[in-house]
Amino acid sequence: MDEKKFYLDTIEQIVPAQREQIVTAFYEFLELEHLYESAAEIVKTQLNIYDNEFSMKFQRNPIHSIESRIKSPQSIVEKLQRKGYPVSAKSAEQHLMDIAGIRVICYYIDDIYAIAELLTRHDEMQLVKVKDYINNPKPSGYRSFHMVLTVPVYMSTVKKRVPVEIQIRTIAMDFWAALEHQLHYKTGCVVPPSLKEELKECAETIAETDLKMQDIYRQIHELD
Repeated sequence: MDEKKFYLDTIEQIVPAQREQIVTAFYEFLELEHLYESAAEIVKTQLNIYDNEFSMKFQRNPIHSIESRIKSPQSIVEKLQRKGYPVSAKSAEQHLMDIAGIRVICYYIDDIYAIAELLTRHDEMQLVKVKDYINNPKPSGYRSFHMVLTVPVYMSTVKKRVPVEIQIRTIAMDFWAALEHQLHYKTGCVVPPSLKEELKECAETIAETDLKMQDIYRQIHELD
């Protein structure tokens, strides 16, 4: 069923005294979704421009794939409540930095830092924060490069700067993260310390493979 129709049908069943307030909040969240989708598209477009430029100059693409997601209204409300913030679209804009998210999968570790640097050097994008889990992995073994940028979104009557969370990782890092997430969070059971240690060992092995593949690429590149 269409999400908008579902909410509108639900609203019709609410008493009139509350209906106007809920309708207003609903459309505010729809506008918020559009705003953050637009911001994500701007970043994705720029990433594709960089990838195509690399292809022209160096005959290879540094980016394997790009995925984006926008938090659902339900997820936004739950996070606002969890953090003790007022539940509204305005509150979400003020307090949440990860409503729009982009995951960039690269071939090599060097590509990750090259893409991150290009984004931070872009005149229209402003760096808010960085978390380098490649040089400083999480205790679980998780590796990825995280950054939050704000980008300008030009609406019909106003310009807004919108934060976008960007995660950049290699294919190998993404492989481990996806399986670890499925095992750790989707099974619904408590993972014992011994298995956590095995997962971390897998992360270390994959990280070593990443470095070896990077080194092999560099050596092959020097042969050209």
